[in-house]
Amino acid sequence: MLDPAASSALVAALAADAHGAATVLAQSPSDQRRAALTAAADALREAADTILAANAIDMARARDNGLSAAMLDRLALDAGRIETIAQGVATVATLADPVGAEIERTTRPNGLVLARVRVPIGVIGIIYESRPNVTADAAALCVMSGNAVILRGGSEAQESNAAIHAAFVAGLSAAGLPAEAVQRVATTDRAAVGAMLQASGAIDLIVPRGGKSLVARVQAEARVPVLAHLDGINHVFVHASADRAMARRVIVDAKMRRTGVCGAMETLLVDAAYPDPAGLVAALVEAGCAVRGDARVVALTGVARAHDEDWDTEYLDAICSVAMVDGVEGALAHIARHGSHHTDAIVAADAEVAERFLAAVDSAIVLWNASTQFADGGEFGLGAEIGIATGRLHARGPVALEGLTTYKWVGRGSGQVRG
Repeated sequence: MLDPAASSALVAALAADAHGAATVLAQSPSDQRRAALTAAADALREAADTILAANAIDMARARDNGLSAAMLDRLALDAGRIETIAQGVATVATLADPVGAEIERTTRPNGLVLARVRVPIGVIGIIYESRPNVTADAAALCVMSGNAVILRGGSEAQESNAAIHAAFVAGLSAAGLPAEAVQRVATTDRAAVGAMLQASGAIDLIVPRGGKSLVARVQAEARVPVLAHLDGINHVFVHASADRAMARRVIVDAKMRRTGVCGAMETLLVDAAYPDPAGLVAALVEAGCAVRGDARVVALTGVARAHDEDWDTEYLDAICSVAMVDGVEGALAHIARHGSHHTDAIVAADAEVAERFLAAVDSAIVLWNASTQFADGGEFGLGAEIGIATGRLHARGPVALEGLTTYKWVGRGSGQVRG
């Protein structure tokens, strides 16, 4: 166990090294950062057997500790998932470099030329649970955007994170970038999390990725700016005009493709005028989903009755609540009451209704005729994501390279004075 003073000293030492590395990264050419990520992707592939062996240790421990099926799914790695991780890192290397990009330029009446230019944030702390892929995703995005990163993964993925981190850092070093650009908090002591949250001036931004209790703790205790989402209570609204086959296909994928991800549908809203609500419920049940419905849904289908708390629950499991609503306005009212501003979708053939939904729903991601499982940086063409942000400031939705930059004003004059 680390006492608070030891935890603070550990985080301060990591942050000091990270600031030095961040200075190097911010001034490094794009090609060097791209080469580092390409080398890191190759190193991850070469270390696949080592990573799988480490993950097997984590999985065995997780089963012994009684982790849920959803958490085990997030933790598990196989050859395909490792290749996906490596490909995500390689893809980030091909993306446009945001560092130094000019956002806008203006010339003042006195001839002073002002430009707003993207710059890295600095040192970013990532606190995450279960998903070992975050180790590589976060590292890749931070390096490409010129930021150093301090990674603090959950104890359940300790061995997997260590193996992935070692491979990634080998790629950095091969390209001549400092290994301190991507550091890992090796201790699983929760005091280290508290020290990161209190490290104002040493860490520039905290990004939590994990369950509700983790994110709530981060938001409550942090003295460092936080980029986060708390819940993924996502809805799919099936309008009366929706194509039946499309509606069934979309809702089953949105709920059941991977139930433990933050983009999974948790509540299905069915227009009271939709001709086959029972068919939608049957499609979910046939796919292995437990359905809980409101009074109208229960009367039509005989499923279990939903309780008030179901509408505000992120199940992260093969469970879905279903409510009947009166048209798009009923759907909008339900989402406004119970949504978490993460991802919401409409299935409709009526374009006017769909556009009304897209404009009115106040979520980071809104979709028309598409599964909520597309709430993913890779699917958005971002290569990977640092997380999904549901706030209204700085960045929203999948946060990737641009979301990890801020900007500065650069002025070029010819001797102007204000007098």
